[in-house]
Order: sequence, then C-alpha cells, then structure tokens
Amino acid sequence: MVQQGQIDHLLQESGELLPPPHVSGQATLTDYDAVYARSVADPEGFWAEAASELHWFRRWDDVFQWDYPNFRWFVGGQTNIAYNALDRHLTTERRNKAALIWLGEDGTEQVYTYARLAQQVNRMANGLKSLGVGKGDRVVIYMPLAPEGVISMLACARIGAIHSVVYAGFSVGSLRDRIQDAAAKALITGDYGYRRGGRVDLKGIADEAVVGCDSLQHVIVWRREIPRDALSDRETDFAELLARSSTDCPAEVMDSEDPLYILYTSGTTGRPKGVVHVHGGYMVGTHYHFKTFWDIKDNDVFWCLSDIGWVVGHSYIVYAPLVAGATTVFREGAPDYPHNDVFYEVIEKYGVNVIFTAPTVVRMLMRYGAESASRYNLRSLRFLTCAGEPLNPEALRWAYEHICGSGEWAHMVDNWWQTETGGPCLGTMATMATRPGRVGKALPGAVMDIVDREGQPITEPDKGGMLVIRRPFPHFSRTVWGDHDRFAQTWNQVPGVYFSGDVALRDADGYYMVVGRADDVLNVAGHRIGSAEVESALVSHPEVAEAAVIGKPDDLRGEAIKGFVTLRMGSEGSDRMINELQLHVRRELGPIAVPSEIEFTPTLPKTRSGKIMRRLLKAQELGLDPGDITTLED
Repeated sequence: MVQQGQIDHLLQESGELLPPPHVSGQATLTDYDAVYARSVADPEGFWAEAASELHWFRRWDDVFQWDYPNFRWFVGGQTNIAYNALDRHLTTERRNKAALIWLGEDGTEQVYTYARLAQQVNRMANGLKSLGVGKGDRVVIYMPLAPEGVISMLACARIGAIHSVVYAGFSVGSLRDRIQDAAAKALITGDYGYRRGGRVDLKGIADEAVVGCDSLQHVIVWRREIPRDALSDRETDFAELLARSSTDCPAEVMDSEDPLYILYTSGTTGRPKGVVHVHGGYMVGTHYHFKTFWDIKDNDVFWCLSDIGWVVGHSYIVYAPLVAGATTVFREGAPDYPHNDVFYEVIEKYGVNVIFTAPTVVRMLMRYGAESASRYNLRSLRFLTCAGEPLNPEALRWAYEHICGSGEWAHMVDNWWQTETGGPCLGTMATMATRPGRVGKALPGAVMDIVDREGQPITEPDKGGMLVIRRPFPHFSRTVWGDHDRFAQTWNQVPGVYFSGDVALRDADGYYMVVGRADDVLNVAGHRIGSAEVESALVSHPEVAEAAVIGKPDDLRGEAIKGFVTLRMGSEGSDRMINELQLHVRRELGPIAVPSEIEFTPTLPKTRSGKIMRRLLKAQELGLDPGDITTLED
C-alpha cells in the first residue's frame, strides 16, 4: 500500500564516481560514520567542541535549550562573528595572507589581506557609529558584488547592527518593502552595478525606494564612477566616510543569540519573509561545515560563485571563509562574460582548489561544450561542489569528465540546504563516492528524515515523501523578523518536525535524492512523480542543455506533463526532436512520465541565484498569479 505523500521513484541510476585518492586521503573528516553517530548521540558535546575552536568573550552556560519550536544555542555565551573573522587572525601569520581576491567583469582585480580588510571594516564601523548607528539598529545593504559590500556587512556585525542585504538589481518596490519591514535606520548602496557589460542603476532604484521610508535616517553611497553624482543632505559618500574614520574600533560584545542579519526570501505568496540568523550558532555551524564538508586547507584558494544577496554568499563568501582564515575569490558579473571561458580562466589564473557553484552554472558550461575546458590547466582544482537545486546526473557526469579530469584531479559532489538552515544539511563528502542523482548523506549534526503527510517515517528504501529536519542545529534560523508565528508554522506544518518544502527519497545506504519542491510534484494517473526526475531524463539526451517540467490539468490523467527545453548550441527544435525526446523519456522512465507537450525555449526563467522558477512557467501556462517574483533574473 502506498503511503500518503509518497513519491514514485522512476530514475534508475547506477554506478559511482569515486574520489581521487589524494582527495580522500587528505580529508579533514575521515571517519564520517563515527563523527555523524556522535553528532546525533551527543549533539551538545559535539557542537560545544566545534564552538571551542572559536573566540568567546564569555563561555556559554548551556549549550542548548529547546522549548519547541523555539531553541537557543550557547546560552549565556558572548562573542562577535566579525571579531572571529578578522581580529583573531591579526596576531598570527595570517595577518598578511590574502583574505579576499575580488575580480571585476572588466578584468579589474583587488586583493585584501586580513590586515587591510580589518582596517577598512573598522573605518566603516566607526563611520556608521558616527551617524548614530549602533547595536540592534537595522542597516539595509543594496550593493553590487564588490569588497565594499562585504566591508559593509562586517562593519555592521562588528558594532552589533543587524544587516539586511538586498540583491543588487531588485526592483524599487522590493527594496522599499525590505527597508520598511526591517524599519531600517540606514541604507548603504552603490551608484551602479555591472553585468554583461551593462550598468544597473542602483542609485536610481534606491532614490525611488526610500520615498516614504520614515525610519530611514541615512543613505551611504559608494560612488564608483566619475564624474560622481551629487548627493543630498541625507546622503553620505562611502569613501569619504571611511577616510574620516579611525582604523581602531573594538568589536561589540554580542550575546550568542543576538541577531546578526535578516535575509528576505521569496515564496509563492506576495510577501517575502525575513529569515533571522544569530552571531553565535550561525558562526559555529557554518565554520564547522566549511572545514569539514568543503574540506578547506590553510593554503587553499576557494571560489564561491554566488552573491552576497543570497544566503550562500553570506555563509560562504563572507563569514565562514573569513572565520576559517581562508582565501576567497569572488567575481562581479556573469560567469560566461566577456567570453565563455571565464570560468576556466579564473581557475587556472588563481590556482583555485575548491569551488562552490550552482547546477545552472554547470549546465551552462555543458551547453557551451567541452572545448573551452580543454584549453586550460584545471589541475589545481580538488573539489567541485554544487547546491541550489537538484543536480542532473548528466550534468554531474559531464563536469566530472571535463572539469574534474574524470576524477584524475578533482571530486564532484552535491549538497542541499536552505536560507533557513544557514549551511548544508545533506551532502557527499570528500571521502564518499558520488552517486549521480543523489545529493548525499545527512551531514554531521543534521537529523534528517522522510515522512508522509501525517509525519510518519517512510522507512522503505527509494520510496519518496517529504524531507524534514527533526532537530535544530546551531546555524538554523531563529525566527522570521516581526512574524514569529510564521517561523513556528514551518515547525508545525508536519507534526513535530521542520518541513523543508522539498520532497525526497533515500536509498538503503542513506544517500538522499531531492526530487523537487512539494509544489512541483507531478500527479499523473495516480503516480506522484518528482519534477527533477523527468527533467534529468530530458537533460540526459545529448542535445539538451536544460529542462523544466510542469503539470497541467488533464481530464483523463489528473495532470499531463509539459516540458520546456533549452537545447545545446548547434541544435534546433523541431517536431522530429519532440518525438525523439518523448521516446527518450519513455526509455529512461517509462510511459507514465512522458511529456505530452514539449516547448523549446532559448532560456528558462530563473532566480538570480540560478534556480529554475517552475511556478512562473506554470502560472504563465495556466494564466495564474505567479506570486512573488522579485528574485526573477532579468
């Protein structure tokens, strides 16, 4: 008997991709089974040990308190994440180590050592204080992906202000909503951002957005272009603010549970939610996984292809790498501009060892073909990791062959997490075999499960249901800003657990497959099918680069499947190709999963973080309200 909420599993993947011996042999975490078992059996001892590696002005009294659904970590402890990211390195040889290597789309390069970055952060922190910004005040940051944005985030953290980064390029209404919801005291923005050779008028957007924002007292403007635009009485020049401020600014002593930042996420409703992360637990958890999952060594160069406007950029461009004392590359602009080889060029030029990117970047590279990769020396690369949405087996195998040298020099893995979790929950570690189509196992500290709609565990291997988290870990979000009931709902939607909103299945060895959002599950003739499986079958065709599928109402079958397909360069859509793709899906998954319609499209609608917006495709197809689409890429 099929349990309610169970998902049919159709995609039969076989084979494993083994990590190169030099990757698994030098891994920081070698005995996953023992470490994971300890993290579950003694979570307080496990996380206390992880926290002890970092600086605390006052040690905690209790590691963990849980009054369901509310929880606190390192209760009574005092710390500051910016102090851990900067000050604790300044008395070591890391002082003159490169902390950030920033690349502009036009080839500009800037390098910040830990000492120089600390000076600039202190100047900005003092500048904010001179404007009356202090502990607990909210500061909205609407900046391009540049060092000045990172400096602004760290300066806020240093003085105890709560930052809210809004992705540069969001609309007037989106920016205004976030300023007003947070009751922000200050806005930090730039004049322009650059992407694909064009300019985004950030200042023009900001000027409109601040109208009617009564809480806002100051606007700080980073003017990168000459001649510089004139400023109003309420506005302050970013560079001048730094120039007149001291390089000495002691870090504010923060309670472990004091808010660090608000990050607004979009959803199916028109109202974004402000996810809140805190200084102590967020620092401990993201740092732990940076060391153990991303397996960063002291001399590594790490490249995260995200943006500070997303949680990935918060956790793994800014905070965790700096707390760990790493060297991070980040780049403004598109990863295929000004030419298709930029991704490989950066790896070769900077000797990148570990990369964190999204499946959409891998599929983009696959669309351009393997010739570009063959022109560059990629042997510095050791670990290529993906997250953001399901990683198609075909895309994984392509990257493994052409970017990782068929495993000769690098391992290719997946991981899964959300804005709410702050860091990864599922993943394939450096010592584990990668299973195409599977994201990996539960990472230390994450108690994951698959349940039906009544919250009952689905224990049978490869039977899908709702992906849930049974116990909070330190880097889990604490609330939704100004709406704690909305936070509590995520712990009560399925009784007794946190419901991720995703559907997944788990094999007999504990490897999970995330098959899509619960809203994207297809219901065809009584079979519940994850969208990711049908999309993976389409992408496995040699002429397909990307695919998205939706369900359409059907009188006979309940839902019929429609596919939207982007072909690789050099291929053209035709009736013959539609028939060929339908036969291909039939061979891969069976007749129940064959799309009844296929539409060819040059691009798929994506968020700016690279996730395909299937609900937008469905809304457009059916004439429905798409909900909040502020994250839609232009």
